[in-house]
Amino acid sequence: MGKYGAAHIVWDWNGTLFHDNAAIIGATNAAFAELGLEPITLERYRALYCVPVPKFYERLMGRLPTDAEWQIMDETFHRYYAEQRAVCELTTGVPTLLTEWGSAGHSQSILSMYGHDELVPLVRGFGIEPHFLRVDGRTGPSGGSKAEHMVRHLGALAGLEPARVVVIGDAADDAIAARHVGAQAVLYTGGSHGRASLEEVGVPVVDSLEEAVVEAQRLAA
Repeated sequence: MGKYGAAHIVWDWNGTLFHDNAAIIGATNAAFAELGLEPITLERYRALYCVPVPKFYERLMGRLPTDAEWQIMDETFHRYYAEQRAVCELTTGVPTLLTEWGSAGHSQSILSMYGHDELVPLVRGFGIEPHFLRVDGRTGPSGGSKAEHMVRHLGALAGLEPARVVVIGDAADDAIAARHVGAQAVLYTGGSHGRASLEEVGVPVVDSLEEAVVEAQRLAA
């Protein structure tokens, strides 16, 4: 098993293992168009994005969306995203990283805020599902935070010591969810947040998933 045998990575999906920035921006702008809002650039998105998502919309609109507006935007986003994700790929190097982490005697899982019923076939379609002890997507309404889902996820992975668990994701919310369960986190700059907003969280911030795995190994040692 080696020195790091008990280490476990909880991977985020969107913007981390799955390089779907183009689909996310397109879907966000489709949702904005429904309410007559101006389209947003990737740079502006990465500077302002936050979870819960209604808070992000507040930053752009100057107010929280009404329940009816949120419903329209959320439905439009998910419909457009489902079409656009078909042309998106795994982040460069992911299959090799997953294989190497497992071969070294470590374990890994996915926890995503993407709907569970959409997530599982997507992961399966890339042929990487066997690498993971669990693949958990969001159940229940969208728009919340990851922390409660992380409690459920780790609870289902009995026997993991939280101090040896490292969450790798692209959003501040990933680090907050990790902290909530006593795990550690590494944040990756290639997804939904720019480096500046990630560095405010106070956990290691890296520019590649290779670096993220090296950092995870160091944290879990």
